[in-house]
Amino acid sequence: MSHSPFGPMLERAHDHALAYLRDLPDRHVDARVDREALLAALGSPLPQRGEPGEAVLDVLARQAERGTVACSSPRYFGFVIGGAYPVALAADWLVSTWDQNAGIYVISPLVAVVEETAARWLLDLFDLPRESGVGFVTGCQMANFTCLAAARHGVLRRIGWDVEANGLYGAPRVNIVASAESHITIDVALRYLGFGTKAVRRVESDEQGRMRADRLAEMMATLEGPTIVCAQAGNVNTGAIDPLREIGAITQKHGAWLHVDGAFGLWARASRGLRELADGVELADSWATDAHKWLNVPYDCGVAMVRHAEDHRAAMTSTAAYLIQTRGAERDAVDWVPEFSRRARGVPVYATLRALGRDGIEALIERGCDRARQMAKILSAEPGVRILNDVVLNQVLVRFGDDDETTRNVITGVQRDGTCWLGGTTWHGMAAMRISVSNWGTTEDDAGVSAEAILRVFRGLRG
Repeated sequence: MSHSPFGPMLERAHDHALAYLRDLPDRHVDARVDREALLAALGSPLPQRGEPGEAVLDVLARQAERGTVACSSPRYFGFVIGGAYPVALAADWLVSTWDQNAGIYVISPLVAVVEETAARWLLDLFDLPRESGVGFVTGCQMANFTCLAAARHGVLRRIGWDVEANGLYGAPRVNIVASAESHITIDVALRYLGFGTKAVRRVESDEQGRMRADRLAEMMATLEGPTIVCAQAGNVNTGAIDPLREIGAITQKHGAWLHVDGAFGLWARASRGLRELADGVELADSWATDAHKWLNVPYDCGVAMVRHAEDHRAAMTSTAAYLIQTRGAERDAVDWVPEFSRRARGVPVYATLRALGRDGIEALIERGCDRARQMAKILSAEPGVRILNDVVLNQVLVRFGDDDETTRNVITGVQRDGTCWLGGTTWHGMAAMRISVSNWGTTEDDAGVSAEAILRVFRGLRG
């Protein structure tokens, strides 16, 4: 290592990384400087002559101490962001070291086999059809896009239209049905795919944000032609999961394609205690989820899974004369994802699944739910604090003083306090604090300290 040009750089980066991780559990969670301060430190004109690499790393590390939000902190509860599990981070370092373009087997047999195995493990863990196609993408946005591209191909193929060759111009109209509470990434995917959002037929949801199966049944009875239905496992605000078994029966009756956006809620299938919440998800035709949320692998990593592998592959694959693509059992990732050049993001997934095993993954998921319930219990005991949702997974919606302004001021005050970090939302017309617990390292003490910090801010405003 001492004779390698990489040695000094990697040693310096290693030292900075360990220092950052060492301080992570106790540091102020929010960033401590604004854009202007960071620009003053980092935004100089491009130098004419380069600087020593170690010095560049030092500059970045110094600003990271004050300019990053500690998203990997065990007291970060914003946006359903997981931390980086130690073996996942270490595996990700190896991915950078190997620097493999994971597009096709011939470039990296190792990555192809690792991702093939990780895909098989995930289907088994979620108990989804084992013949499904699986692709590792950047996140649930692209996982939803990939699954809905396969859905578009599948429903049009069944009536004799090749959308990959002919496009949508002149194609039979496809009915798109989604919950009134569907995530924004569904709308964005539909835009990317040429469907647009105005044509989406919205199904009424209940008080917890679950699609109403009775309303879906009524709507489906009025539709003719190819249809794609988008359901949800894990409402982004409440964590509630749609009644998937009922929805699955309705879509099958009408020959529709059912897609499930399970960014974090699909992981309930990994827990024997929570599995019932996602009962019937196996009836769907496609599923999207994230690994960088509850599995706690580093950003970025989403997973697209499609029951009909032939539709999945037809919607994604590309060929060219210069490529050396397999015709055998080997896996070419380009057949399953929108990208060609891509990071070997399935490697940290493999490492984390193997290191945790079934029992460890189950414990990881259940811990997050336990900590969410703990925080909800502490907060709800305070006069003037109301929990707006049934805490079924890892999401807690909190309202303060039954007042929008007070609630928003508590959120801002907590972010400035720095003990923990969380965000706000609007739920059924009301401002609410949104707590998402998905970090592998969040302990009972972390949850308790964070809940008390929230109450301290509220009491200060009230007093």
